[in-house]
Amino acid sequence: MASGEDDDPIVEEIDVYLAKSLAEKLYLFQYPVRPSTMTYDDVNHLSAKIKPKQQKVELEMAINTMSPNYCRSKGEQISLNVDGTTYDESNTYSVKMMDKQTFTSIQATTNTSRYAAAVFRKGELHITPLQGILQLRPSFSYLDKADCKHREREAASKGGDSSQDEAEDEVKAITVRFSRPESEQARQRRTQSYDFLQKKQAEEPWAHLRYHGVRDGRSEHERQYLFCQAMDGAENSELVQTSKEYLAVLMPPVAEEKVVVPVGPSNVFSMAQLRTLPLGDQVKRLMKNVKVMPFANLMGLLASGTDSTSVLRCIQQVALLVQGNWVVKSDVLYPKSTCSPHSGVPAEILCRGRDFVMWRFTLERSVMRKEIAAVIKLPPEDVKEFLEQMAVPRVNRGWEFLLPSDTEFIKKHPDVAHRQHMLWLGIQSKLEKVFNVSKEDFMPKNASQPDPMYLSGEQRLKTAQERARENLPSLQKDHLNAKRQGGAGGPVGEVRVKQEPVSDGESELMDTSPSSPFLNGEANGYPSSVSPASSSALDHRTTNGSGAGSPVTSPPPELLDFVSKTFRKHVVLTLCELKRLFNLHLASMQPGGHTAFHAVSDRLLQDTVLLSQCRQILVPFPAQTSLAPDEQKVFALWESGETIDKHRRLLYELFSKNYRVRRNVVQNRLAQEFGEDATKADTDRLLKECCTVTGGMWYLKGTMQS
Repeated sequence: MASGEDDDPIVEEIDVYLAKSLAEKLYLFQYPVRPSTMTYDDVNHLSAKIKPKQQKVELEMAINTMSPNYCRSKGEQISLNVDGTTYDESNTYSVKMMDKQTFTSIQATTNTSRYAAAVFRKGELHITPLQGILQLRPSFSYLDKADCKHREREAASKGGDSSQDEAEDEVKAITVRFSRPESEQARQRRTQSYDFLQKKQAEEPWAHLRYHGVRDGRSEHERQYLFCQAMDGAENSELVQTSKEYLAVLMPPVAEEKVVVPVGPSNVFSMAQLRTLPLGDQVKRLMKNVKVMPFANLMGLLASGTDSTSVLRCIQQVALLVQGNWVVKSDVLYPKSTCSPHSGVPAEILCRGRDFVMWRFTLERSVMRKEIAAVIKLPPEDVKEFLEQMAVPRVNRGWEFLLPSDTEFIKKHPDVAHRQHMLWLGIQSKLEKVFNVSKEDFMPKNASQPDPMYLSGEQRLKTAQERARENLPSLQKDHLNAKRQGGAGGPVGEVRVKQEPVSDGESELMDTSPSSPFLNGEANGYPSSVSPASSSALDHRTTNGSGAGSPVTSPPPELLDFVSKTFRKHVVLTLCELKRLFNLHLASMQPGGHTAFHAVSDRLLQDTVLLSQCRQILVPFPAQTSLAPDEQKVFALWESGETIDKHRRLLYELFSKNYRVRRNVVQNRLAQEFGEDATKADTDRLLKECCTVTGGMWYLKGTMQS
């Protein structure tokens, strides 16, 4: 402490006094459009008024019309525009020349608790807290008055028979409307509107003031109140706090100044404020305000350098794809426990009706309002609001979708387009049940349908069925020829025609349930009753290298490449999940691009897995398991060329003894087997790649029972 005092010696001690006489009356005026060297001290102040609650001040100051810098012709022209040629007491300018200007204040800050005015006298510092800090700028309200005068002159020049106007007024019908009870949401919206705030501000009356100059005697008298009046009173006390406590009071180390956001309309949000939010909230707020937007426009509104993949992930959570453009989801606009501001209809019913409108726009460019209203049966105000959010009215064409179809986005992101298409199929099935309608009800008969932007699974299946019917006669012919040649030289191939399920020992087709539309015979160009046998070797599957029989015939290179890449990405997959991913892969391909995958059976797919550096994990599921047979067949990546392979094999060994394990068991076993080579990061990576967790227990991916 001694060395610190020598480095920073005390030069002088000053007594500080708190003056309270003007504590609630002292304002600091700032003139940001004028240099500090050019004050208004010597300018004649004509009038002053204040609204204390709003801290709003208006000052009228004279303009020196005799100054060489004053343009007389401009001043006369402004006066003529504002007051006209006549003279009365309500004129803004009394001398037919702009001889004064008005200054209006705005608050520089809403929190003045840290600001004070200080005066120094005879070794004493007297500080007075500020009530407000106001910035005064020139007001141009006289331009509004000039504009009103201009409109009045135009109306007078048009003229009109006033008696005829009165007669017309007399015969006008009077419409009586009874207002509905105002909901809480509508009340909040109204109280935050610009008109309401303007009306509230206008309600406070002006308090007129008298201005005294800097050198005026009254000003000198008031300045004395800046000094503490009770110098020897009981309020003055010695500082009893330590230096650290006093410093903490002056500069709180933790507490932050609360930023008070000015009250404004609920839909006004600056771009600067927007970019302080997380990316998901930015996308949600933009879509909630814009309603319909192309993806390119959305990227333009976000900060430069934003990752488009992250934006795509966020946009799919708050919007749906309609004709290549993104339309905000209904539950974002109408959250639960809210209702329509027009009719009071609950949000759930509003979302259902709006989803129907969006779905119709996925089918066609234009819709008729009457048809929409007849199906969803909502009040006209709500139906109109739905349509105005995503469409524009066209003469004799109903309501047309707001934006042109964005085919570029669909070509660039086919995976997103396909995912959205599948999502719409699910929404369509729900809407058809709720409103008892079907897609065909809205399609005109004998009308040529536009080419789809991408082929759905149903369309691919239909094409495959037609191609199979065309190939069936030739397949049957080949079958008969093969039979005839069998007696002389032995069979060279076989086509089995069946009308019943294939047994386990034969080359079976994949699941023909609706969840797997591409892994059955029809989707691959053959009818469900025809199954080409690729080779007799498929009847002798080798599992993990321990099965009997010769090696399987090599699968198509495309299938082997797909399986290898899939397992390097997912590491552990059940047969059910692998089939689902294969379906999606086929759906994402161009028409005709999956000919190499024709007649892919469960057997062939499993054999391909075993040829891709993978093995089947025989997980001992309980007898009463709820998993389907395909979910109990678990395959895992065995050899990837990484050092973590040995850790994976040990994990698979644990799961071959129990279908679920605890983390500490895995970590202890790794430490026991590999010592310091098994770090916590390795354990985390291993469990993240291969497992899912619930209730503290870890399961291989896809094996957790519901």
